[in-house]
Amino acid sequence: MKLVPRIFDETPGFATCERHNMRLADEGHPRGRHSIHAGVPLLLLASLMSLAICPPFVTGTGEQGRISVTTELVVLPVSVTDASGNFVSGLEMEDFRVFEDGRPQKISLFADENNPVTVGLLVDRSRSMGPKLPGVAEAVFAFAHSSNPDDEMFIVDFSDNVSVERIGGKEFANDPKELEKAVAAVTASGQTALYDAIVQGLERLRQGHRDKKALVIVSDGGDNVSTHKFSDVLDLARKSQAVIYAIGLVGESGEEENPAVLKKLCRETGGMAFFPRPQESVAEVSKKIARDLREQYTLGYSPEQIDHRGKYRKLVVHVSAPGRGKLQVRTRTGYSTEPEKPIQTQPIRSEP
Repeated sequence: MKLVPRIFDETPGFATCERHNMRLADEGHPRGRHSIHAGVPLLLLASLMSLAICPPFVTGTGEQGRISVTTELVVLPVSVTDASGNFVSGLEMEDFRVFEDGRPQKISLFADENNPVTVGLLVDRSRSMGPKLPGVAEAVFAFAHSSNPDDEMFIVDFSDNVSVERIGGKEFANDPKELEKAVAAVTASGQTALYDAIVQGLERLRQGHRDKKALVIVSDGGDNVSTHKFSDVLDLARKSQAVIYAIGLVGESGEEENPAVLKKLCRETGGMAFFPRPQESVAEVSKKIARDLREQYTLGYSPEQIDHRGKYRKLVVHVSAPGRGKLQVRTRTGYSTEPEKPIQTQPIRSEP
């Protein structure tokens, strides 16, 4: 999970986040549905969770004698639903409590806006997925049609090897027709390098231009040829800024399938895993994922103790909203403060 740097400028009336080129109103300016306390930058929700650690620093004085100080902020996307699974809107910052390793934290950032997302669509085209490819195409097409026009998407397909598709000659796209065409050209063959594909997807997310990140995996969860282990993938997912979702197309035989892998990755990153039955619509599942990405609160806090040695910190978020019934809260299960290392990926092909 990411510690986001907070950089404050002494210019009256504004706090400036230099890393993200943002100017933010201070306590004396209106904020609408945002709450920023103690000078925390409002739009840092746009940085959400990139995992590089930026230690506190103080810059030298410039022409106007400016002093900038950086502290660190943990930012969490949080989903809140009622007993029927519907998003619970209208909550305020005071309704939330955040605990890190069992210790309560003071929330200093709160927002509930819908922001554009960089989304990686991971498409399993291994031999075991042959009969399920129509469902794969349906899932991708429905997700693209349900997306924000400002979203950007890319496709990684995989069997023995991992391939990053160039959609309409571009690295990222948001045209549903172009995405559908790219997926329609996929044919099933070979074994399954799921773990390598997830590693590559996490790396490609870092190159995206949107601040919120997600991976959507369409697979049966099996892996039999990757160079990476599941422990490698889980470690990277915990450190990444991505929320991971999965559409598990699992058959009756269970051969070469491992739905537990998909469940684990989604739970750790605050996403969800779906396993539609044959009579259920894959398109509807995709729409649920697209909607879930938009129906989230953003909470941020500055940890009281920062451990740069790589310790994993457990997170729990509670919501208290009298009169709203029993609520379910979903977010990341924890984060690591270990500085992000370059991701080692296998050679890939960029499809024309």
